[in-house]
This record gives sequence, structure tokens and C-alpha cells, in this order.
Amino acid sequence: MMNLNKKQTTLLLVDDSPTDLAALCCALKDYHLLTATNVLDALNIAILQQPDLILLAINLPGMDGYEICRQLKKHISIQLIPVIFITHLTDEESETKGFSVGAVDFISKPIRPAIIQARVAVQLHFKTIHDQLALTAHTDALTGIPNRRHFEAVMQNEWSHALRYRKPLSLLIADVDYFKQFNDYYGHAAGDECLIAIANTLNSTLRRATDMVARIGGEEFVCLLPEVSKKNAVILGERILTNVRDLAIAHAGSSIANHVTISLGLAVLDVNHHSSWQALLSQADQALYRAKFEGRNRLIG
Repeated sequence: MMNLNKKQTTLLLVDDSPTDLAALCCALKDYHLLTATNVLDALNIAILQQPDLILLAINLPGMDGYEICRQLKKHISIQLIPVIFITHLTDEESETKGFSVGAVDFISKPIRPAIIQARVAVQLHFKTIHDQLALTAHTDALTGIPNRRHFEAVMQNEWSHALRYRKPLSLLIADVDYFKQFNDYYGHAAGDECLIAIANTLNSTLRRATDMVARIGGEEFVCLLPEVSKKNAVILGERILTNVRDLAIAHAGSSIANHVTISLGLAVLDVNHHSSWQALLSQADQALYRAKFEGRNRLIG
């Protein structure tokens, strides 16, 4: 089994019984622990703190553990956090119901420290494997930034958020100018290094935690900018152009400069014009095409 750094692993313990909560804390004292004794605190802590695992009592005032688990699974940011039920209920029907609402394990009280520790370790082990597989599936192998699959999932969420709260949403698509000629002249290994350098530059230029850079094609990248107006997106795009130029990567195959440049297409959400996030992406792509048609090494939007 993988070795986990327990102090860096966060568990949320939810139980309204002071005795049982104290017993859980004692049994799991080697982990970083968060506790809650009611529904509201449990949901808020889970959303804000993003624990690695939740241990949840079933008999709670106001809302039972089954319904809390259902609520947890409705939030996309926390729905994959594993939940273990800790309960005095031992009948088959209760256990079956627990699994049906999304729990990964069902442990009966009274609390037995060795059993709790072992079952928690098993679920954390499974979560580590799942997280590593998910990271691989959503990360571009060459550059280490999100891939198109991950971009599309995040884009859908940001699109829904922008519509619901009437917030701006901007997209920049970047394409390396004359990249085929670069590969032909310098070789594919140098081409890979070029793409890595550009990905790092895009990442470092976008400084907000909510911004995202993804590689969506061979030499094509997208910058997702939630709550960024067109004016600020243009400023950011011009900064990106400058930062890529400042890399000063030699490009003997370019007809517009002796170094690597990029072209950028910009699109900003317009609820009267865009029926889907795909339409917004398509507009950014059309703007990129215009940037390349009008001479490259520029931003159009």
C-alpha cells in the first residue's frame, strides 16, 4: 500500500455525539482533522476545506447522514470525496441504503480504533490511485498543463456560472506561428521544448487561481478567463504576446520574425449571441484565423 503523509491528509469527522466524536479524533489523531456536529457546518467545511475523506454519522439532527451524503454528491467540487458512514445501525437495509447514496464504506459503532484506522487507510489508498489516474487523464503529457478534456469540463462549469450570475467570461486561443516550419528546421525535440516554454509562459502570465491554460491541439493553447472583461482580456493578451516574444526562441523558418511568435484570437461571452460555450470557442477560433490571415504575431478579438 502507498505511504501517505498523514499530517497532510485531511479528514472531516461529522457526529453530534461528543463521546463518539472524541473517540474518532483519538483514533485518527495522526491525520489533520476537521470536525462538525451539524449539517450546515458539515456542508460548509466540505466545500471550503475540500477534505480527503469524510466520516459521517447517520443519526444527526435536522438532516440524516443519508441526505447529507446526497447533498455532498450534488456539488461538483466535492462529489468525489469518499464518504464512510459511522453508525449504530447494523441492519442490512441501512447498510444497503448507505451504499446507494454514494458511501464507500459502512462501519458500525461502537468505535474500534484499529478497525477505523485500517478502513480509513484503505479508502485513502484507493483515493490516491483514483486521483493519480484522474490527473493523468486530464493532463497534457508533454507540457504538464490541462488537456482538452479537462478544459471542456471546466469550461462547461464556468459557462454555467457566468450565465447564472451574469459574469463576464473571456477566451483566448493561441497558436504558434509557423510551427511546422520550426519543427522541420530544428527537429521535433526542439519543437517539444518550444511548446513547453510557451505553456510555462502562458501559465506564468495568468496569475489568478481561477484562470486556466490548456493545450487543445498540437501547437494550440486556450486561456480560460472567468470574470474578465474584454478590456482586461485584451491587456492580458498583449502581455502574453510580449512575454512569448521575450523568450527569444530562434525561428529561422518564420517569415515574420527571427524568433518564435504566436497569434491570439479573443472572444467574450455575449448572452444574446452565444448559445453555448462551443459557440464562444468557435468565435475565438475565428478571431485566431483572422489574426493569422492579417499577418500573425498579433491579437484579434
